[in-house]
Amino acid sequence: MIKVEGLYKEFKLSKKQKQENGSNSDVAVAVDNVSFECKPGQIFSLLGPNGAGKTTTLRMISTMITPTRGKIEICGLDVKKNPNEARKKIGFLTGSTGLYERLTPDELLKYFADLNDVPKEKFLERKEHFYTLLNMHDFKSKKIGQLSTGMKQKVSITRTMIHDPEVVVFDEPTAGLDVITAENIITLIRNCKTENKTVIFSSHIMTEVDLLCDDLAIIAKGKLVYSDSMSNFRSNMQEKTLTGEFIRIVQTSSTN
Repeated sequence: MIKVEGLYKEFKLSKKQKQENGSNSDVAVAVDNVSFECKPGQIFSLLGPNGAGKTTTLRMISTMITPTRGKIEICGLDVKKNPNEARKKIGFLTGSTGLYERLTPDELLKYFADLNDVPKEKFLERKEHFYTLLNMHDFKSKKIGQLSTGMKQKVSITRTMIHDPEVVVFDEPTAGLDVITAENIITLIRNCKTENKTVIFSSHIMTEVDLLCDDLAIIAKGKLVYSDSMSNFRSNMQEKTLTGEFIRIVQTSSTN
């Protein structure tokens, strides 16, 4: 379960940033009073144009950034009061996740399993599961720095899931990937739903959203401009395509 209430995040601007933005304010507001809930066994999609505040929101949920104001609960835990306990329940995957390139996938996964106190038998079982699902056996002992982009993303996926998190956050997980690797991630997201995990993901690919999500929210300029079920989104569309409807909602919000 993810519960977000009145989430607000501002960043201080340097003199150079103020000049570049043509702003007199000392701060930039990235997320402004955003609230929503993501339920177990459901897939929630967070959408928005570039710079809308999606990634900042997901990073706050993942405890990577502290909110300026507002409240986030992960499985009933306040992330401000219990960040370490909340973090143990979260898996976070992004297309730009850094990896230790001098390690092998085997070494990296063991390291993160140990960080999360995963018992040895469970670690070996889950590692084998993902190696098989993602076809990773052939490069499990190679240095990560020698792997292709798709292979590295598979390592990131497994690292995200190795401790069997209750909540999984996917930030543009298929961006720039080949079709086969992207499909592996889609399968993984579906499996998370079957396992009754709470899933939130962002994507610019509306076909992915249509395939996967039960509920969705749209952010524009830091504000929540739409939040409803995917079925209602489809039923109330005023445009012919999902992408067209997304654009309409974002553009309409900017004129209100």
